[in-house]
Amino acid sequence: MKQDTSKEPVLIRDAELADLEALLELENLCFETDRLSRRSFQRWLKVDGRILSVIESAGQLIGYGLVLLHKGTRLARLYSIALNPAMRGRGLGRLLMDSLEAQAMKDGRLFMRLEVSKKNLAAISLYTSLGYGIFGELPGYYEDHTDALRMQKRIRFPDTTRKEAEIPWYRQTTQFTCGPASLMMAMSGIDRSLVLNQNLELDLWRESTTIYMTSGHGGCHPLGLALSAHQRGYNVEVFMSQISTLFLDGVRVQHKKDILAVVHQQFIERSRQAKIKIHCSPVSVAKIEKWLKAGHAVMVLISSYRMNGDKAPHWVVVTACDELCIYVHDPDPDTDRVMVSELDYQHIPIAKEDFAKMTTYGSSRFSAALLLKR
Repeated sequence: MKQDTSKEPVLIRDAELADLEALLELENLCFETDRLSRRSFQRWLKVDGRILSVIESAGQLIGYGLVLLHKGTRLARLYSIALNPAMRGRGLGRLLMDSLEAQAMKDGRLFMRLEVSKKNLAAISLYTSLGYGIFGELPGYYEDHTDALRMQKRIRFPDTTRKEAEIPWYRQTTQFTCGPASLMMAMSGIDRSLVLNQNLELDLWRESTTIYMTSGHGGCHPLGLALSAHQRGYNVEVFMSQISTLFLDGVRVQHKKDILAVVHQQFIERSRQAKIKIHCSPVSVAKIEKWLKAGHAVMVLISSYRMNGDKAPHWVVVTACDELCIYVHDPDPDTDRVMVSELDYQHIPIAKEDFAKMTTYGSSRFSAALLLKR
């Protein structure tokens, strides 16, 4: 028979493989749906990029918290937290949350995000008292179709606020359409009546593709995307650090290089005919801040190597900035990553010094951005 641990001191420590059975028992005790499986716990006990802490009393595991740490960003996400119902009302949930936040801050994270059922009033009250604010809702998020609230807290520099642009997030449907997906998000941030779907995504890709890249299908040329936006009634400006043929890094076949040069020149000539403003100027964090303040929707070409190890150029949409971070919508969730959530790819906080390093691509240190207005 288990002893009464209600008045025993508690210990918070890192979870270990030996805790597996106790974690499963606690999970089944605390949740009727959306339970983590044995396989999930085994995985989380072994992988990096997470915080998995348990809370003990009198040698018994009475709670745990799992936080995901997203590579290349300053974002932490509370994925799951549980506390034995018999131990509630002692402030242990607050104690565990404080510990998880402290560990996330130690890892350089600036924000903690979470989802919570709208029916879980006790949890909502706790998170609100800890400084979390509601920034969205997710209809039918849980297995029982219960709605969820999205909550967020700045765990470092909590006196700082920002205003995110109201830009819908769209997930690209192919491996090569980050440019069209980002353009669709930028356009819909200006015109909310725009319907975002695969037909538009593929139309934009056909209009703006470079035909070839280092491998596989061609990515999208900044001027090709600018022409597509211009044709749809948007005022667009392009910033590029070079005007010569783009994306030749890694292309070894001369025929492909020749085709890239032809396509590049076509985009140059058509952009000039359309009187699109082309600035031969590198992209910088300071410029991005200036463009956002002027009311532009901003797309930026980045190297996502620091986020997912991929050296290919990748388009994202900037949604906000503050004194520490640039925030972006990334249209390409990493489906190979464990327990990926699309929520983790919206308004991603990236430290300015990190983002500055992401905005150059290839040996030529190429950078590009599109600015849209109606």
